[in-house]
Amino acid sequence: MLATGKIGIAFFLALACSGAAARELHSYASVQADASLSIEGKRVHLYGVYLPDTGRDCRTNIRPVRCGSRAVLALEFRIQGFVHCYPKTKNPDNSLNGICYVDRGRFDEGQDLAAYLLERGWALALPHAPFEYHALEKIARHQGRGVWGFTVDSIRRR
Repeated sequence: MLATGKIGIAFFLALACSGAAARELHSYASVQADASLSIEGKRVHLYGVYLPDTGRDCRTNIRPVRCGSRAVLALEFRIQGFVHCYPKTKNPDNSLNGICYVDRGRFDEGQDLAAYLLERGWALALPHAPFEYHALEKIARHQGRGVWGFTVDSIRRR
């Protein structure tokens, strides 16, 4: 009986912990150097995508000048206000992997940030990603966007 009680308690705690990880996060978010989001004191990586190294670029049309990878700069440009994240998995470092949206309203789903990066060619769909992510990556590749195209600010030497 005692062993069964311990198993029941362990099951209950595991269930409670998994429910806590699944709670929606919604607040202002700041984009970190690795393109993860800091939201409600938690670090959230975009679920289902890999962000390849695109080097360090600087956006000079804003003050102060902001430097980072293309994915970081694209996320900072796109995030204007609240971000809604739905955690999917938890990492060993206690960060989360989640599907995150901007411009989410009462009757509007908003824009998926991973899909936004995939459309622009700044992310690659991971094997376990939703089907639509793979389709968006293929379209970006076919259109030569982002990492699939030419570097937009390269300087030609003559």
